[in-house]
Formats: sequence, C-alpha cells, structure tokens
Amino acid sequence: MQIAVLGLGYVGLPLALSLAKKFSVTGFDINSNRIDKLKDSSVVFTSNKDDLRKASFYIIAVPTPVNEYNQPDLNALFSATRIVGSVLKKGDIVVYESTVYPGCTEDECAPLLEEISGLKYGEDFKVGYSPERINPGDKVHTIETVCKVVSGCDDEVLEKIASVYEAIVDAGIYRAPSIKIAEAAKIIENTQRDVNIAFMNELSIIFGRMGINTYDVLEAAKTKWNFLHFGPGLVGGHCIGVDPYYLVHKAEELKYHPQIINAGRFINDSMGGYVGKKIVKNLIAEKIKIYEARVLVQGITFKENVDDIRNSKVVDLIKELRDYNIDVDVIDEMADAKETEATYGITLLKKPRPPYDAIVLAVAHDKYSKQKLSELKELCKNKLFLFDIKGVFRKDIKHFTENNFYWSL
Repeated sequence: MQIAVLGLGYVGLPLALSLAKKFSVTGFDINSNRIDKLKDSSVVFTSNKDDLRKASFYIIAVPTPVNEYNQPDLNALFSATRIVGSVLKKGDIVVYESTVYPGCTEDECAPLLEEISGLKYGEDFKVGYSPERINPGDKVHTIETVCKVVSGCDDEVLEKIASVYEAIVDAGIYRAPSIKIAEAAKIIENTQRDVNIAFMNELSIIFGRMGINTYDVLEAAKTKWNFLHFGPGLVGGHCIGVDPYYLVHKAEELKYHPQIINAGRFINDSMGGYVGKKIVKNLIAEKIKIYEARVLVQGITFKENVDDIRNSKVVDLIKELRDYNIDVDVIDEMADAKETEATYGITLLKKPRPPYDAIVLAVAHDKYSKQKLSELKELCKNKLFLFDIKGVFRKDIKHFTENNFYWSL
C-alpha cells in the first residue's frame, strides 16, 4: 500500500515516520524549506503534489486553528483536500486526522473531494476520520502507546483503515460507530480539559484572595481516590485553547449557546492579563515606580519542554506589562527567536540583562525549573521578587531565608 501524509507538523511528521516502518510513505507539505530539512529518512518528502499520484491511502493532518474572532479557520484543511482531490483515483481512501467539528468530514470535505476529482463519494472513493492524539514533548504517550480511534463511511473501509493503524499502534484500535462520533470524541477530549483547567484557574483567583496557595490545596484534595487532578495555568497551544471553539461554532449553528464551554474559554483566555495585573499591583505595593520597572519573563512557548509558540498566552502577560510601560525582557532557549519576532513582535534575548525588579517563571522548562532560588535572587535588584506561574518553587521558598516575595497561581 502506498500512503501519503499531507501536513508534516507535530501530528503528520511522527505519523509519517511511524508508518514508514511498515509501508511505503510519501510525506507532503507546502513548505519547501521544511521538506529540504526532512529528507534524511525512509519517507519520501515532497512539496510537489504530482508525487502524490502513486498513493492510494491519503492521510490529511494539517492544522485547523481559529481566526482572530475565534471562528474555525479551515483554509489549510480545504487546501489539502483540494490537493488530494486533484490526484484522487477510483478505489482510493482519504482519512482526516485534523481536528474539526462533527459533520465537517462528510458534509464539507467529502463533497469538495467529489467536486475536484469528478469521482463519486462512497462509490469511487471512501473517507474516514481518525483523531490525532499527539502530545508534543511527551515521550510516554506516543503514537504506538495510545489507543487509536478510527472511523469510516462504511464497514468495509473502516476495516481497511483500522488495518493500517493496527500495523503501528501497539495500544490497539477503537472502531467508532460513525465518522461524526469520532470527530465529536476528539473535540470533547480537549474541551473537557479546558473546562477543568478553567475551574482550577477560577479557584486560583478565589484562593488568592483568601491568602492560600492553590497548589497546596490541590495536593491535599487529590488524596481522595476520585478527585480529578488538574492544575491552574496559562492555556495556549493548538489544542486545548482552540478545539472548544469548534464545538461552540457547531452548537451555535444549531441555535444553542454552550454556556459552560464559553465560560471556560473566557476564564482561560483572561489569565494572561490577570497575571500581568497581579504583577503590576504587587510592584506598586512595593513602591516600585512602574515606569522605571524592569521584569524578566522566562519562557514563551505554550507549554514546558516544547518549542511551539502557537497561541502562547505568555504573550498576553507580556502585553499587559508593556501596556504599563514596564521594561520586559524575555528569554526562552526552546523557542525560535525569528519565529517569535515575526509572530508576536517580541525579541528573545540570549541571556538576561540584570538587575530586575521582578522575575516571572512563565513556562516550566526543565532548565528553568532546576534553577536555584539564590540564582534567581542574583538577577533581582534588591530582594527576590518571583512570580511562579506553575508553582515550581512553592515548597523551596518556605526554606529560603532571605527577604523575598513569592506568588503563584
């Protein structure tokens, strides 16, 4: 079987490499520079759509973000669908892995394939959906070790799709009853996490007013066997901060306003600004002149130990500080400096330029989590003034005898 994977990002690339152990695989991406960097492997990488013609099994794994109004942006999905449609043949199978709202694959993508190819959906070619479950930076939950949900437009193609994924997924395959159910399952996986994290963020705001640490509360609560352990934080990235909007979009098409999902999104989207305001208030309380204040922010990627800056909520924190004319330095060795500058207009420094009035540990990369409090103190003008978003140093600070200020969510 000849397999083509379209979209070589954090989902498509590891999938292509894994499939190449069992099948002949062509990896396609419109970014020719990326293709040049990937050619040292058993996968045939290409940016030429004519190279896709020999395939009979197509997997589309392109990004599905939201636009500035938090509406689904399906441009990349439809572009990849048009490319496949232009090379589609009788007997071919097209599987979508990109996150979409329920109904998108059958109601929008399949008709587009028909239009471009001139073939009949369900007769000449068939379609399936298998939601990606890649967790960037996670070396435990990989393609091979996580159960794979698959679906197809009929029982025959479902078994063919399942057989392909069974060749590489050790954890097993779950056959969903329909494509819409598989699409819906993907969306609620991340929406559930979004709502739970929003609850933790709201608790953090409440507990902060009580003068107690949220992480200490969670440590006590999770001793109960059925307590669901989530933590507060800045929710960015391309999954948790995006997928719920796809469900909201579909719900509103059906004349339903999803209150819990929207409330969770509002809380999580507001946390960068909330943390920024907390920093400003505490600097003022220390009688530090805001227009002369200097703050170091450590980390800008959307989560720890990954280089992905997409939809980073640390950017909201930085913007909030700069709105008060605070001089903000940002460091992050994991992030690409050119990409960060082009995307957000934020310059990453190679190293700090002390002294600072405050330090913000925004992303708990291993390098930053392993710092000593004494090292952070040396970067400050006077006492250690630390805003620790993820509570990395909440236990160590109790034993740090020097005069200091510490805050976490």
